[in-house]
Order: sequence, then C-alpha cells, then structure tokens
Amino acid sequence: MYFQHQFSSLNISCFIPEGILIFNLLLVLVIDLLSQKENKKILIMITSIGLLLSIATLLQQLDQEPTIAFLGNFKVNHFTTLFCLIIILCSALSIPLSLEYIECSGTRLTEFLIFMLFSTLAAMILCGANDLITIFIALESLGLGSYLLTGYMKQDIRSNEAAIKYLIIGGVSSSIFVYGLSWLYGLSGGNIELKNIANNFTSLDFSFNLISWIAYVFIIVGIGFKLSLVPFHRWSPDVYEGSPTPVVAFLSVVSKVAGLALTIQISETISPIIQEYGNILVQILAILSMVIGNVLAIVETSMKRMLAYSSISQAGYLLIGIAVGKENGYASLLVYIMFYLFMNLGAFFCIILFGLRTGTDQIRDYTGLWTKDPWLAASLSLCLLSLAGVPPLTGFFSKTFIFWSAWKSGLYHLTIIGIFTSIVSIYYYIRIVKALVVFKEKDISYYVKKYSGYQYSEYKYNFNYIFHNFIQFSINVCIVISSLIGIVIDPIIFFVKETILN
Repeated sequence: MYFQHQFSSLNISCFIPEGILIFNLLLVLVIDLLSQKENKKILIMITSIGLLLSIATLLQQLDQEPTIAFLGNFKVNHFTTLFCLIIILCSALSIPLSLEYIECSGTRLTEFLIFMLFSTLAAMILCGANDLITIFIALESLGLGSYLLTGYMKQDIRSNEAAIKYLIIGGVSSSIFVYGLSWLYGLSGGNIELKNIANNFTSLDFSFNLISWIAYVFIIVGIGFKLSLVPFHRWSPDVYEGSPTPVVAFLSVVSKVAGLALTIQISETISPIIQEYGNILVQILAILSMVIGNVLAIVETSMKRMLAYSSISQAGYLLIGIAVGKENGYASLLVYIMFYLFMNLGAFFCIILFGLRTGTDQIRDYTGLWTKDPWLAASLSLCLLSLAGVPPLTGFFSKTFIFWSAWKSGLYHLTIIGIFTSIVSIYYYIRIVKALVVFKEKDISYYVKKYSGYQYSEYKYNFNYIFHNFIQFSINVCIVISSLIGIVIDPIIFFVKETILN
C-alpha cells in the first residue's frame, strides 16, 4: 500500500508532454543507430509528430487543475503550461529552416535534432521545476544543449569560438546562480521546495532582509547572464554572430522564455521579505537593457549582431511585465512573448534564406532585395517593423499592452523609457527596410545582383519541393501573426488573463 500511495503521488500524467519528447529523442537516436544511412525524411517526420503530440497534450492541460507532481519536484499549472507551449512552438517552427541550413552546410541532421529536443525538454522542465535541485539541473541541461548547438558547425572557426565563449560565460553565471540558491537553502532552514521556502520567508525577521536581498541579487545576476541583460550582455553579440543562424533563432526565444519563467518563480518565492527592493533591481536591469540594447544596435553593420542587441532590448521590455507583477504584468509578458516568438523567428527565417543564397549577413548587402525577391523583402520588413512596434502591426499592440500595464501600476518611468527606446528602435529597423526597397540599379548590392531563389521546377513532386513549400508556409504563418493578428488582440489578452487567474 505504501508503494502504491507513493506511485500515485507522483502524478506521472502531468509529465506526459515532457515524456513524449523523451521518447521522441530516444526514438530518433535508435533509428539513427540502426540505419546504415541517415534518412532525413523519417527523422523530420518523427520529430514533427512528437512535437505536435506534445503540443496537443499541453493544450489539454489548460483544462486541468494545477497539480504538484513527483513528490513536489514538478508543478503543472496554466502559467507553466503557456510557457511550455511557447517553447515547443519555437522548436516546431525552427526545424524546417534547420534542415535547409544543415543540408547546405553538409553536416548531419540527427545530432542537431537530438540537441534541439534535449534543449526543448530542459527548458520545459525548468518552467515547471518546483525545487532548487530540479531548477539547477534543468538550467544546466538547457545550458549544455545550448553549448552543443552553438558549436555544432565544428568546421567553422567562428562557431567553435562562439561555443567556447558561451561555455565560459555559462559556467560563470551558473556558479553565481547556484551560490544564490545556497543562500536560499540556508535562509529557509534546509528546504528545497519553493513553496516551503516562501512559507518560511514569511516568518523571517526584518533583520534577514539584507541576507535575502544578497541571495536575490546573486540569483538575478546568474539569470541575467542567461538572458543577456545589460550589463551581463557582452558575450551575446559574439555568440549570435558565430553560431549557426537556426540555433540563434531557436535559443533567442527558448532561453528567454525559460529564463523569464524562472525569474518569476524566484521573485514570487523571495518577495515576502524583500518586497519592493527586489522589484527595483528588476526595473534597473529593464531600463539598462532597453536603453543600451537599442543604442548599440544603431551602429551595427551585421544583421545577426543587430538582432542580438535587439534581443537584449526586447528582454528589457519583457522585464517590465515582471516588475508590474501578477495579473496584468504577467499577462502582458505572456502576450508579448507569444507574439515575439513569431516576429523574431520570422525575421531570422528571412535572414537564413538570404544567407544561404548569398553567403553574407551584412546589412549593406541586402540593398535592393525587393527587385529580386519581393516576397522575402516584404516578409523581412514586416517582421522587423513589428519588432519595432510600428502600428498597426502586432508588435505595436503587444508593446502597448505591456506599457499600459506599467503605467496602470504607477511605473511611469518604465513606460516613458520604454516608449522612447521603441522610437529609437524604429530608426535602425527602418534603415534596413529602406535598403531593401532601393530600386536604382547603381545602389543594388553585388550580392543581390547575383541573387537567385529556388527553381521550383527542379523540385516538383518530390520531397524537397514539398518541404520547401512547408518552409514558405512556416514563414507565412510568422508574417501573418506578426502583421495582422494584432487587430484581434483583445480576445487573446482576455484568454491569457483568464488562464493565469484560473
């Protein structure tokens, strides 16, 4: 009876989405081991089916009551489920472009899929982690998968350099983070579950305020490295530039979603004793990231480095939601990151296609792309303008919601700085759009003059033709959501608010 009770208390059904990914990962590995030749069609099909099944089970969890699983080590509620949905959607959308990139580079697909699935699994577990040990193991697993993906192109010196930089910075940030966790463990009297830590913090004397503040600072600094927040951002542009572009697109979303979910959990745990002081730290990091990220993006000449600084500034906007707090703040953060997923991936997908066809990622080399590929130029323009928050695109409405939440909570300085830095970001995004639509022959870049897209007749009625159509379909989905869905954002906001409150 004891073992039966222990087994029932595990609530394994809550772990089904993650269990599907584990099975999928092992299946891909076994198929590759048993096959004499890498069968990319089967691997892609199996991976895609696994991700879709996991998405289906996550959608079912939105109708279920919040549950604690694995004896308190893992929790499932509507909040964590939404974060996991964003993560797994990012993985599903990243696979088509990854295949094309890997085919052009001549590397193997199996290892790439395994690393991507492993990173996705770690990020999902991190979102639902409910104790200090699970948090640390999931965070390190996500880091390990990220390092392997960053250095996947072993023949590329820049990829190796990016992986080494990422590994060193990741090790330093993990050391700082785990030191902060050790302070939490000590302050809570030896508890590792977040709920028990929070309960013990309510009974702590005011004299422990400084100690709790120190623990929170170490933890936020450790997470700040992972999110590439200013002033912990120096590694990010170099890693973005040297890493394979599909990896950058994937990690730019997944690492942010997992890091923000972890920040919310830690903030909610420590907030009973540090109160508004912890919120001040989050606000400072948000302001620095918004200002410095956008200002440094202006002077960049590489598209990937520019998007790296843009990603830093976007992290600052997302921190506003954490500073605002429950309900409106968390709802605005979730809405913003949902749309950021499609805006960011759409921009990266366009950059990947252009890079594969020309071999460059310099902004000046995009000049005149409209004359050769209007669809790609228009797609990139819409995604970039949506990231900037230009009305009436989706990015404008999601930014408006997060700024409105800050204003309603009395954080007027965050709102004003956020609006000002968004105007700054419009400048460097418009600069790219202006270059894309140049029509004068003398201004068109050398790479665009040599540019040529796919010859569809070569791929008709075969797998490559079908798969290329799927790539275009994925990009079109990102374009539609980035540009049109904003006009019906109210039902989405209502759904997210209701989901969080339930």
